[in-house]
Amino acid sequence: MGSPFLLVCFAVQQTIEGKYICVMKPLAKAQLPTESGSFEVRAYDSGFHDFPHLVMLSKAQVLEGVAPLVRIHSECWTGDVAGSLKCDCGPQLDTSLKRVAQDGGAVLYLRQEGRGIGLVEKLKAYNLQDQGLDTYEANEQLGHQRDARKFDVAAKLLEDLGWLEVRLMTNNPDKVSALREEGIRVTEVVPIQFEPNEHNAAYLAAKIKEARGAI
Repeated sequence: MGSPFLLVCFAVQQTIEGKYICVMKPLAKAQLPTESGSFEVRAYDSGFHDFPHLVMLSKAQVLEGVAPLVRIHSECWTGDVAGSLKCDCGPQLDTSLKRVAQDGGAVLYLRQEGRGIGLVEKLKAYNLQDQGLDTYEANEQLGHQRDARKFDVAAKLLEDLGWLEVRLMTNNPDKVSALREEGIRVTEVVPIQFEPNEHNAAYLAAKIKEARGAI
């Protein structure tokens, strides 16, 4: 079972080569001052009403000759909102917003909760993790893919911004590969790491192991 969120096109255009490409355009825009800095937030159709993909576009000017800094962040209610110590998602989001606000760029907030399985299934996976399975094994035990997220939508959002080259804040090689496959050049990979705590040490170790296996 994959992520329920689909690549929803604002329009489909035909190229001079005869290929059809998906074009995404924002449904709404607004100025958003935050504790991290000033942003323009843009909402894009995810296929589910009132759960749009979001782009937090920094108001800071990107230095000439430098690619914009981008973070692709999959929704994590437990970490982003509740401040869960079972993952590092909340600190990653906070750090990314502050860094992007300073350097110029954007945070892409994709509606792919629980590695694409949704919040309810993610909570079930938490129970399995408490029994000794890692985050990927728990998803599989529930009948899902190890990681059901898709990042092709991120490339379409970047295309709408007019960015074909980016510096990517990530520890996940799958995100780098996905962008490159969609024609986005990743000029630099910027790691974003934190010291583990007693609640997320196994989770972080599983992510490192998975990332090494993907290289």
